[in-house]
Amino acid sequence: MEKGRLIVISGFSGAGKGTVVKKLLEKYNYSLSISATTRAPREGEVDGREYYFKTVDEFRTLIDYNGLIEWAQYVDNFYGTPRKFVEEEIAAGKNVILEIEVQGAMNIKSQYPNAILIFITTKDIKTLHERLSSRGTETPDVIAKRIARAAEEAESMEAYEFIVVNDDLDTCVDAVNSIVVSEECKKENNTQFLIDIKKELEDYSKTV
Repeated sequence: MEKGRLIVISGFSGAGKGTVVKKLLEKYNYSLSISATTRAPREGEVDGREYYFKTVDEFRTLIDYNGLIEWAQYVDNFYGTPRKFVEEEIAAGKNVILEIEVQGAMNIKSQYPNAILIFITTKDIKTLHERLSSRGTETPDVIAKRIARAAEEAESMEAYEFIVVNDDLDTCVDAVNSIVVSEECKKENNTQFLIDIKKELEDYSKTV
């Protein structure tokens, strides 16, 4: 069985990457790796659905026992990717989406060279600020921290293979899926298929 691929989706806080991921799961056949975090749940979020919500001590235990593929600290909280689920899904041939921060994405790429790195952004800073403010869940101080962090993350955008602007949600979602499909169709990702089809054609030609 062909192994699955890792699709790493990062982006500025407020760019809508979480909504993009949700739509991808609804419309296309992806598995989602649920991250662990020490931040408090937002209204409507459920443990084990949006995140595994952990205390700082619980999170540090996961680090100590190598239970995370990657982890990073972001705006006073920790985020990480549990190892077991991801590796089981890939082995079963499923494409797995990881919605993670820039630091974690670089760690993923070093461990899984075939991972597809996609960065989601707004069209400009004005739109980013409007989306953060419209959440109604963060203080002006936290919004300022997120904007400052976005400036830092922008320095890492060049490390991503694909940049997708989330101006229209459906267009953005379809663009991300098209990227994954095009990567799967690349010649270098179909080496075994080329060998097999050539062999089949060669064997068939001997029988006619």
